[in-house]
Amino acid sequence: MLAAIRPYLPTAALFGLILYFVFHGLTGELGWMLSRQRQLQQAQLHEKLKRTRQERMDLEARARLLRDASLSKDLLEERARSVLGFADPKDYVVRLQP
Repeated sequence: MLAAIRPYLPTAALFGLILYFVFHGLTGELGWMLSRQRQLQQAQLHEKLKRTRQERMDLEARARLLRDASLSKDLLEERARSVLGFADPKDYVVRLQP
């Protein structure tokens, strides 16, 4: 019986190997079926990166205005009022949660 099957064993092993790789190519962690999910995650991360870059540019601009060489009196006053909690008696103060 083994002698009758022996010529087909390499073919069966190769077929099993091909089947294994096809299965994992379709359903594995980096498989074809999860490619859409990875694309959506990539788009979300790209949007988060854009927001973070914009926030960084805003913070760098504010920090540049607080340097000694180019001190912005308005920004300095705004920060002092925010940190110290002072306000002019004529000002309307609207506090927002950060």
